Formats: sequence, structure tokens, C-alpha cells
Amino acid sequence: MNIGIFDSGIGGMTLLHQAMITLPKENFIFYADTDHVPYGTKTKEQVIGFVDEVMQFMIAHNCKAVVIACNTATSVAAEIMREKYEIPIIGIEPAVKPAVEQSAGKRVMVVATPLTIQEEKLKNLVKKVDDAHLVDLLALPRLVSFAEQGEFDTPQVEEYLREKLSSFSMEEYGELVLGCTHFNYFKNSFRKLLPPHVRMIDGSTGTVNQLKRILESRGQLEENEGNVRYFASGREWTKGQDLKRIEMLHKRLEYMRSV
Repeated sequence: MNIGIFDSGIGGMTLLHQAMITLPKENFIFYADTDHVPYGTKTKEQVIGFVDEVMQFMIAHNCKAVVIACNTATSVAAEIMREKYEIPIIGIEPAVKPAVEQSAGKRVMVVATPLTIQEEKLKNLVKKVDDAHLVDLLALPRLVSFAEQGEFDTPQVEEYLREKLSSFSMEEYGELVLGCTHFNYFKNSFRKLLPPHVRMIDGSTGTVNQLKRILESRGQLEENEGNVRYFASGREWTKGQDLKRIEMLHKRLEYMRSV
């Protein structure tokens, strides 16, 4: 059987990359819903419909569990999908709790898509763990577009981030929470602009560990070939140029692990 991992675009590959490290003997289906990217600027009703289509695809492709590697889709649709489908559905969410716990009283910046920031799920999470009112939220929608275009190390990216962060005194912050999987591709750009003491944290590792715990508890961990099949809105990536892009993205993500 397979583990399904999906996102509105290539951002979910950041979680897939971690899953391949943590669960190297499992087979994966990766689904990038490129026809509808970005989810973060769509309506809730649209996102729920997109996620439902992906879930049906995953079940048809023999998936024993599905990981929603999209903070927006998790906040909008995860609970609805769990009520509808019987297989485990694991959603990613911004790592606000560990960031607050590790901040040592300094402020915490959470960067995410507009829809994630607007949703009650994130607001309730912040309210639950942020007794000292240390957390600030910042929407960075253009980072998703930059990532989808393969634009990572350009002056435009740095200028965009510099402008968005300019309203904040970053010396006051201890943690930067990457609340969208697309943002992991830009860790080096963030690093250039942040004071050295500011740490970056995302939810990929915790989500993959939760996936492993659930499969282990259900006796569903397997010893397979460790294969991955890649799909863009249901169309399998098999062309050389697509596979070359996938290889490039994995190489970048491996580099980002060291930033």
C-alpha cells in the first residue's frame, strides 16, 4: 500500500522529503494540485472541494493514510475529510506551540498564507499556547508564486521579504514559524534577513513523526521498495523535464536542511 502526501503545489515536497528520510521503506504517492495553486487565496468552499477530489484520488490509488501537507487545506478541510473517509488523515499545522515554548520570552513570528491566517484554527491555536501574547502573524502570499515558478534565489524574493519584514523589529523575535510548506524553500533568504539568534521552525518533522506513530499503532508500517510516484492534479509526472525538476527540488530541500 501507499502513503499519500498532497499539497496545492510543490510545497508539499518539503514534507515528502522528510517522510522519505524517516520512512525510507514506504511507498509514496505525491500529489501537487497545480491546477488550483495557490489554495491560500481561494474560498473555503473551493478548498474543501479540491481536497475532496484529491482524497478520492488517493483512495483509488491504494493509500493507507493521507498527509495533508498544506497548512491552508488542513485548517479548512481536515476535519471534514476525517468525518467522510475512514483512512487516517494527518494534517500539518504551524509549529506555534514549540516555537512559543522555545522562545524564552522573545516574540514569535508566524508567516503563512492569507487563508491560514484568517482561519479560526490558527487563531485558536495561538490563543491556546500564547498566554503572554508573543505571537505575530504575517501573510506572505507571493512566496507561493515564487516557489511554483522555481524562483528561489533572486533579488525579487529578497526585496519582497525585506519589505514585508520591515514593519517589525526582528531583534525582538526568537522564533520564525514557517506556516506554509512552500516557505521551506526560502530558508536561506530568510536567514540573510534575520538576526542570527532568530531560529526557524516548521511542522514537517512533527507531522511525519505523527504519521509514523499512527501507522505503527495500526500495524501498517511496511518494508517496501521506497518508491515515489508524482502527480500534478491527477496527471503523472513521467517526462524527463518533470523528473529533472523533481530532482532539483529534492536537492534544494536537502540543502535547506542545513540552513
